[in-house]
Amino acid sequence: MELQVIQSKIYEIRGQRVMLDRDLAEMYGIETRQLKQAVRRNIERFEGDDFMFTLSIDEITELSRSQIVTLNKGRGYNIKYAPFAFTELGVAMLSSVLNSKTAIELNRGIMRAFVAIRQLVLNPPTDRVTELQKELRELKAYIEEVFSDYNDINEETRLHIELINQSLAELQAQKRIDNTPRRYVGFDIHR
Repeated sequence: MELQVIQSKIYEIRGQRVMLDRDLAEMYGIETRQLKQAVRRNIERFEGDDFMFTLSIDEITELSRSQIVTLNKGRGYNIKYAPFAFTELGVAMLSSVLNSKTAIELNRGIMRAFVAIRQLVLNPPTDRVTELQKELRELKAYIEEVFSDYNDINEETRLHIELINQSLAELQAQKRIDNTPRRYVGFDIHR
């Protein structure tokens, strides 16, 4: 069975990832009552909520609401009996209860699906938008740093230019003084 199909049948209930008896029975190719019967005959293998638990009325209602928008008419469509919810450990235990080649092979796929979901939770995939946002932040920080350095250099350059302009102004003033015709002091005999 395809991994995505199995993953679509894994629900989160009571903070645990579980598979429902009806979905497991369908995948194993048996009736739900047969699966429940096998579990009840070996109930000691499923003791504890970390293996299996029965859904409450509220959980059934919530599950029906989220999975089935309107109730189906006809026999066998709606939830009549509280389903068993099997955790990853419970599904693994099912392979020993349903001792068939199909059950064992299907359990391998189910275990892989649980592991894949766990990996997705622990290491969520980075999407392209997140990567681009990160690159944009890095680029912005780099540009701000470059402009900061540029502004520092620019400020220093401005100070040097002001000093140069001031020196040039002083030199021009001095040149004007030097180029200004001097009044002759003394007697002019050529007049």
